[in-house]
Amino acid sequence: MPTHSGDSATPQPVFVDVDTGVDDAMALAYLFASADAEVVGIASTAGNVGVDQVCQNNLGLLGLCGVNGIPVSRGADGPVASMLRTAEDTHGPQGLGYARLPPADCRLTAHDAAEAWIRAAHAHPGELIGIVVGPLTNLALALRAEPALPTLLRRLVIMGGAFDYRGNTTAVAEWNVSVDPEAAAEVFAGWGAAWGSGDEQRAPGHLPIVLGLNLTENIAMTPALLSRLAAAADSPTAPMSVLDDRGTRSVAANPLIRVLEDAMRFYFEFHFDQGEGYLAHLHDPLAAAVALDPDFVRYRQTTVDVELTGSLTRGMTVADWHGRWGRDPNALVGVEVDPDVFFDRFIARVGEFARRLG
Repeated sequence: MPTHSGDSATPQPVFVDVDTGVDDAMALAYLFASADAEVVGIASTAGNVGVDQVCQNNLGLLGLCGVNGIPVSRGADGPVASMLRTAEDTHGPQGLGYARLPPADCRLTAHDAAEAWIRAAHAHPGELIGIVVGPLTNLALALRAEPALPTLLRRLVIMGGAFDYRGNTTAVAEWNVSVDPEAAAEVFAGWGAAWGSGDEQRAPGHLPIVLGLNLTENIAMTPALLSRLAAAADSPTAPMSVLDDRGTRSVAANPLIRVLEDAMRFYFEFHFDQGEGYLAHLHDPLAAAVALDPDFVRYRQTTVDVELTGSLTRGMTVADWHGRWGRDPNALVGVEVDPDVFFDRFIARVGEFARRLG
């Protein structure tokens, strides 16, 4: 059975699909640090970097965090119907900025990530919490093989899309959806089809929680918050500054804090170069936190679809807020969050976890 450190809270089985990625790594650290989470599987998705690098990052993080027994599965090489684009400019050539992970000493599962989704759902029927913080490729493939998958999950949280908000990849499209818009469209359609129409479909517990850029860009990590994390881990470090030389490495003694700081510095530099300030948006850790505690966020129930053919709008997530399509709702879209509440919990959990590792 997977093991992790934490307090005495009852753990919830969690299956997480990632394209690790700086903020994916932060999300995994949060889950490993959470006593109310038992991570029962990790799916590796091509996205921020290629799928083989994502696999190595996931295995390396397990080793760094001293977490044993969590199966890691390799996903598809690319999207279901288009060419893969990756984001080394955002996350670094290996996906984790300037950080370097220890060599992985465990192996991938013999089955692929889509099969891993199905196995986890059948092993924990009605209990499993699914989290997708990368492109939805693996989940779409799992739905093709097991259309009843939505009925087996307790909850699904998706980090993706942008609702009444600008995109971060095109003018209107968010990264995860834009990498594989066909997969995203399949997932939103598949969730509705699995439950059918009528009142049962409208039950909020059966609708995926969707956290778009309109919400996640409120979660801005700063050098001051990163220093709070290091202090919580009892690992004094040099505060980061936009005046530092590019690529300055962390001096933290704690191995997890050192990796997170080296990863975050690259992320800070990218956001600064984009004109957003010396900060970084923690999209994926928010999704991990919401998966364990949905009360973090206020939602609106709606129907979501993905534009696939527009020459200017491909990958745009469209929410039918007023029901003009005449379709049943298929999503709870996050519309409000308190960043202070999130960061207080993130720093407390990951800081204590890192301290125990150090």
